[in-house]
Amino acid sequence: MKKGLSFQALGKFTYRFRVLIITFWVLTTILLGFFAVKLPSILSGSGFEMDGSFSKVENILQEKFEQPKSSVMLVFDSEEYNPQDQKYKDFVLNSIEQMDDVQDVVGVQSPYATPEKTIKDSVSFATIQFDKSFGDLKTSIEQIRDRLPEDKEISVSLTGGPVIAEDMNTASQHDLARAEAIGIPAALVILLLAFGGLIAAGLPIIVGVISVVSSLGLLYFYGQETNVSIFLLNVVPMIGLALGIDFALLLVNRFREELHRGIEKATIISVQTAGRSIAFSGLCVFLGLSGMLLINIDIFKTVAIGGMVVVILSVLNAITFLPAILAVLGDRVNALKLFKPKENGKSVWHSFAAFVMKRPVIMAITAACILGLSVTPVKDMKLSIPEAEALPPEYESRTAFEKFEKTFGEDELYPVLIVAESNDSYTTNKESLLALEKLVKNLENEKEVAKTESIFNYTNQLNGSELYDVLQTEQGMQQLSPALKPFINKETAVIRAYLSVDVTGDEAKQFVKEWEDEHDGLSLTIGGVTKFNQEIFDEIIEKAPYGLAIVLITTLFILMIAFRSVFIPIKAIFMNMLSLAATFGILVWIFQSGVLMDPVEIGLMIPVFTFGIVFGLSMDYEVFLISRIQEIYEESGDNDHATLLGLTSTSKIITSAAAIMIVITGSFAFTNVMPVKQIGIAIALAIFIDATIVRMIFVPSLMKLLGDWNWWMPFSKNKKNKNRGALS
Repeated sequence: MKKGLSFQALGKFTYRFRVLIITFWVLTTILLGFFAVKLPSILSGSGFEMDGSFSKVENILQEKFEQPKSSVMLVFDSEEYNPQDQKYKDFVLNSIEQMDDVQDVVGVQSPYATPEKTIKDSVSFATIQFDKSFGDLKTSIEQIRDRLPEDKEISVSLTGGPVIAEDMNTASQHDLARAEAIGIPAALVILLLAFGGLIAAGLPIIVGVISVVSSLGLLYFYGQETNVSIFLLNVVPMIGLALGIDFALLLVNRFREELHRGIEKATIISVQTAGRSIAFSGLCVFLGLSGMLLINIDIFKTVAIGGMVVVILSVLNAITFLPAILAVLGDRVNALKLFKPKENGKSVWHSFAAFVMKRPVIMAITAACILGLSVTPVKDMKLSIPEAEALPPEYESRTAFEKFEKTFGEDELYPVLIVAESNDSYTTNKESLLALEKLVKNLENEKEVAKTESIFNYTNQLNGSELYDVLQTEQGMQQLSPALKPFINKETAVIRAYLSVDVTGDEAKQFVKEWEDEHDGLSLTIGGVTKFNQEIFDEIIEKAPYGLAIVLITTLFILMIAFRSVFIPIKAIFMNMLSLAATFGILVWIFQSGVLMDPVEIGLMIPVFTFGIVFGLSMDYEVFLISRIQEIYEESGDNDHATLLGLTSTSKIITSAAAIMIVITGSFAFTNVMPVKQIGIAIALAIFIDATIVRMIFVPSLMKLLGDWNWWMPFSKNKKNKNRGALS
């Protein structure tokens, strides 16, 4: 079969049925756009959910100990009054009364019911409990906010996980609008500089928007079946706009170059060459994202699926809808010219590449040193799961939550929850009760534990044997029933261990990991915030290397097939990994050093997202560039000439593509949700490094050093002038 025959056939098909294809995409986009608008309404939570011990403990507490499915808090504070003053009390009680008819509320716990836990200094908090899960409280939250009383001397603020998640959703929508308002006009300016005309410059924007709208519409249906992270709302448009515009830029440019052959021929050649490159590039991005599917945490799965959907649609859009539009426009693609782009015989790229290739060793070492220096801060990277601090400072749910944590302390707020299950009921089996008592004592002897809370704290200092004897009488059982209810249900017991170390630190994580086992016949399951963090971190540390290996190996083989070369794929992957490591180092300096902003830890998902997205995106430029170099090498047999001419001929289009990618993703640097800001800056930085240090220095110097070995492939004749499957 001839090289590019399938893409040639696709080009012919697209030209022949151009009107039908345009109609299909327009109608599909309108239909899916209706659902895309509804997507934000079904987004819920940060996405850090997974099946594990934390989740199991939560289910046990809900089923056996009447713990609500979710809850929010009203945080009260005053500079004029303290919680024991009558006005303060009246305000608190009045606020609680307003919650009686809020949808799905099953109970409200007043701070005065347990003052030793819920009142400190001038701050107190009430807990509102719901029988619905985390992501189903939008209406309830709105009702609570509408009912909160106002007072100039006493404040009340609503916070808690569901409120923070809802505010994160709102902030993400505002951030997306802000980023699009900055990124799309900036991309249009770059396209105008590249093409000189409004029609040619506008087409990539249209393709990018269609890809994003269609993807968000499809993801609405996916969200009906599973929990979808709110970060999807930013990541999908970020990838879709950048990829869609990049792909369209390449194809429009090739179409304009081939127009002298006639509209039909230009359409077919554009799909056969640029379309083929787009397909391989899209495959690289798709594979980069697919590695996240191995991590069994909702946020990684949903973002991976969302990214893969937008990649597929971006490719399909670029190789069907766009050529169909170009076939209809023909020469009019060059209409509405604002100016004629300057074309030089020898570009800056040609001169700089020639300069580098004369000094390949020195330039390669210089580039490696620059990237190596950038990598060094990576060792200090601190990762954390985004919580309230990810919200902009002006959000009430964030300020209230920070006040809540500062006042009552993380150690007191987030105990380790230990569910101890016995073969027999604790109230009727003495051995089980004695084993529970021994477990509590052993926990209290651990250096990481400050204190414990169990049934033994609420039974008048009775030891295990004495407690068992009391429970065997009807009167004793009746008397101790209120104390038993929160801690024992037949064969299941709950212990709360309050830690003396940072509840999210390494010592705490190791503690919960070691204690999840059997203890004197009792089966222990650990829950609480510490366990949540430990499971999330361990899942990523365990699964990420497998995802990385799959992406690297599959990309290596795809590029080997594409270029019929061993060293070019290896070189591309090595440079990509080095530039990504440098990106992470610069991220640490930007966010953790405190030089440019208040110090903040890097979001736990940022390195994984950045690798998954950028690894594939960077391969775009490698495929575009090496394809053209390979084509020239096969014609001339001169590696140095091919490298120089390939860099020169693709420099303008690849530079424009990289600039667009940078402004689209970099525009998210101006957003307020911290993880979104971090991922935008990370991707923009990685693309910038790839477009400058890697492509300006590393590529020409290494191509020069390797010479004809660039094109070596075992078991291949590899003749210089023989066609070997160039992509472009």
